[in-house]
Amino acid sequence: MIKIYAVLLFGIFSVSVASIIIKLTYDVPALIMSTYRLVISSVILIGISYFKRKNVRLSSKKELFVAVLSGFFLSIHFISWIASIKYTSVASSVTLVSTSPIFVLLFSVLIFKEKQDKKTILAVLGSVIGSGLIAFSDSGMITGGFDKKALLGDMLAVVGAIAVSVYFMAGSFLRRNIDTFHYITLVYSFAAFFSLLFAIASGESFVGYRPVSYLYMLLLALVPQLLGHTSFNWALKHLKANAVAISTLGEPIGASILAYLFFSQTVGVGQLIGMVIVLASIVIAVKSGYKEG
Repeated sequence: MIKIYAVLLFGIFSVSVASIIIKLTYDVPALIMSTYRLVISSVILIGISYFKRKNVRLSSKKELFVAVLSGFFLSIHFISWIASIKYTSVASSVTLVSTSPIFVLLFSVLIFKEKQDKKTILAVLGSVIGSGLIAFSDSGMITGGFDKKALLGDMLAVVGAIAVSVYFMAGSFLRRNIDTFHYITLVYSFAAFFSLLFAIASGESFVGYRPVSYLYMLLLALVPQLLGHTSFNWALKHLKANAVAISTLGEPIGASILAYLFFSQTVGVGQLIGMVIVLASIVIAVKSGYKEG
């Protein structure tokens, strides 16, 4: 159990730096940044597979379909979330994208017909209210103004939360029979493929950015992706998808602290209240209906 907690803590630390790296890579479009992140990660993993002669195999067409689905939604997650950070504050973006456990709960009810108690339903409502408060505060509606850019960023972060919740649920299914290395090689590669297709279709350039931006994108692939997300994928073998999604809730705290240190970004009263409501709602949801194993 201690090992699981240690790996999750390491994963949280690793992914917390992602938003800072993204902010620093301001000259690169979100779609291109996501593509570089995923392509670099998958190339490294495929290279390791080749030299260590590791064969990545799936036992059924169903597993292949789920792996493709997982990769697709992972690409959507990164594209939308990276874009959101370019429009809104780091604190709001990482808090809203961390509502993924709530969507895992909703999908469990709608798709798998799992019954939920009153506390879980209350948690879902609380998360919606908290997320709305963050969005309204961010956009300036509460203070009488209106920032369409910030609101767009908040909406993109929610799209990222929905996408990553599907990714976690698909991963929970695949990790029953596939080890961590094989799983991440497959899914990261599929995600890279989809991101590459989207980038080519968009017409965005892959070159012409600041030299330091390419270093940042390499770091994005090595630290948040290969170290951070892989830690969460390892945990999917031992914990339910919702429990793993919950562990990512440490990211808003770490990212907000780093954003204050690097960019002097403060958290407003409305945002702070919304963050507290969202985090409290998700904790209630987990305690009321989801346990390890």
